Amino acid sequence: MRMSVVGTGYLGATHAAAMAELGHEVVGVDVDERKIEALSQGTIPFYEPGLAELVRTHVESGALRFTTDLSEVADAELHFVCVGTPQKAGELAADLTYVDAAVGALVPQLRPGAVVVGKSTVPVGTAARLAPLVTRAGADLVWNPEFLREGFAVEDTLRPDRIVLGVDGGRGLERIRSAYAGILESGTPEVVTDFATAELVKVAANSFLATKISFINAMAEVCEVAGADVTLLAKAIGYDKRIGHGFLQAGLGFGGGCLPKDIRAFIARAGELGVDQAVSFLKNVDEINLRRRARMVDLAREVCDGSLAGRRVGILGVAFKPDSDDIRDSPALEVALTVQRSGAAVRVYDPEAMPNAKDACPTVAYSPNALEACRDADVVLHLTEWAEFRSLQPADLAAVVSERNIVDGRNVLDPARWRAAGWQFRALGRP
Repeated sequence: MRMSVVGTGYLGATHAAAMAELGHEVVGVDVDERKIEALSQGTIPFYEPGLAELVRTHVESGALRFTTDLSEVADAELHFVCVGTPQKAGELAADLTYVDAAVGALVPQLRPGAVVVGKSTVPVGTAARLAPLVTRAGADLVWNPEFLREGFAVEDTLRPDRIVLGVDGGRGLERIRSAYAGILESGTPEVVTDFATAELVKVAANSFLATKISFINAMAEVCEVAGADVTLLAKAIGYDKRIGHGFLQAGLGFGGGCLPKDIRAFIARAGELGVDQAVSFLKNVDEINLRRRARMVDLAREVCDGSLAGRRVGILGVAFKPDSDDIRDSPALEVALTVQRSGAAVRVYDPEAMPNAKDACPTVAYSPNALEACRDADVVLHLTEWAEFRSLQPADLAAVVSERNIVDGRNVLDPARWRAAGWQFRALGRP
């Protein structure tokens, strides 16, 4: 099929490359000329394992190309809208400026029988509002939310857990099924819904995951006071099949460009609909998540005899999660900045996120590797669980630090091994 992908950020670039991998002819469209030029050369402007190779392969084959001119996609059968919906400045609500602009620009280009497919995460009611604009052009609207995990985006697009299709009659369902035929034939579950349910599936899923993360972090707060170990607590309750082990890793909590802004937008939209009490618990979820960041700074302060002023702090990781260079709402970066504001000299190392961090926070010192970031440090803060940090040897770090103090913000390091090597080891939710 011939299709366009409007918006070539994280979601759009991944979706465009994946659709080409499935055998379609794909044109990615964006207003950012520099981004389009880079993608046309097979270069992606962010880090995502496996994506650069996939883009290069299909750019070279001719199945995938990029442009800033929407008129070049007027003959497409499907148009995927993959633009961002950031949080409004000073508000909880989502900013739909880019979604409205993308659909508004597409409408004059739509041929009769075309299908516009919304993939952006939007407040419930958005698809119903946009549908008349699309149908007046003789086209159909389908809402097909994305469920990508950064670090696994290619896998999640080509082999998703499920495909959700929100429709309101018309021929859109048949067309979108054809686009996903290879995936559906492999046995991937398909859920066909109305517009509102499709929109709610994404925010409900993110809200549930955020709630599970904040639940175990709330238990970590109790464990710290009671002298219990949250990692063993999580292990024990996770064996209950009704609960499971997924997303029960206590630590710094969630961040990035999805979960935080999505649950806040859900709170705002529920308020507009007059059902704010139904999701009031999400405010607590958000608050618990933010408290973990402050507690991490408190632990660093405790191992430095009550004050960070004049101390040297080695920071391992500033991306919000491993296998990503995303620093949006990153707990790790916020901790690093808070420690610096407390008077400490901070040195940072991250395998992929430092270019973004340097642009956002140029006053922080950055190092070429983990050992240099920790050189002469009074305390080391492990903030993003990259594989190379998990495999660090206590003896290697001991050779460069000033004092053997380490605080594990992700609960993935072995306390016994570090303590046996003479380190003072602290972690969130552990005695």
